[in-house]
Amino acid sequence: MSDYVKQLIIQALYILPIMLITLPVHETAHGYAAYKLGDPTAKLMGRLTLNPAKHFDPVGFLCMIICRFGWAKPVPVNPNNFRNPKRDMAITALAGPASNLLMGLCGTVLYTAAYKLLVGVSFESSFALTFFSCLLTFLSYFASINVGLAVFNLIPIVPLDGSRILYYFLPDRIIYRIRPYERYIQLALFALLIFGALSTPLSYVSGKVFNAFYYISDKVTAFI
Repeated sequence: MSDYVKQLIIQALYILPIMLITLPVHETAHGYAAYKLGDPTAKLMGRLTLNPAKHFDPVGFLCMIICRFGWAKPVPVNPNNFRNPKRDMAITALAGPASNLLMGLCGTVLYTAAYKLLVGVSFESSFALTFFSCLLTFLSYFASINVGLAVFNLIPIVPLDGSRILYYFLPDRIIYRIRPYERYIQLALFALLIFGALSTPLSYVSGKVFNAFYYISDKVTAFI
C-alpha cells in the first residue's frame, strides 16, 4: 500500500466522524431556522434531527473526502410559509454556515486549550501519547473542516447558501433572469470543485478565518 493511499485512509478516518457530526448540525440549523420563521416543512418530514442517515448525500460525502469541501442532502424549505419569503429565506440559508462557524470556533478553542495543557507533558505510555496526539489532530480537523464548509457554503453561487443570501440583496427582475441558468451554474460549480479550481481561493479565505479563530482562542485560553 502506497504512502498516499495510507494518508487518504487516515484522513478519511478523521473526516468521517466529523461529517457525522457537522453535516447534520448544518442541515438541522437550516430546518430549525425555517421552523422558527414559520415553515414546518423540515419538521414534518423528519429532518429536524441529528441522525446522519437523514442528511446523507453520497456525492457530497465523496467530495468531502477528496476535496475537503462537500455537502449533505438539503432540508426541504417552503418559502410560501414565510411572512417575508425573501428575507426569511436568506436567514434560513445563513443558519447553516453560521452553525459551522460556531463549531469551528469551539473546535479551535478546544484545540488551543488542549495544546496548552499538554505541551511539555511527558507521557509514560505510548498509548497516552498516541491518544492525545490523535485528539489534537481530530480537533484540528474538526475546526478546519467546519471553517472550510462555512466559507464554501457562503459562495454566492447556486445551489450554495450564499446564493440565497445574495438573492436577498438583488432586485427580483435580476433574480428572474438568473433562474433559467441555475442548472448550468450548478454544473459549472461542480466542475470547478472537481478540478480543484476553487481550492486555492477557498483555502486562502478559510485560512484567514482560521487565523482569526486562533487569535480569539488564544485570548479565551490565556488563563491556561
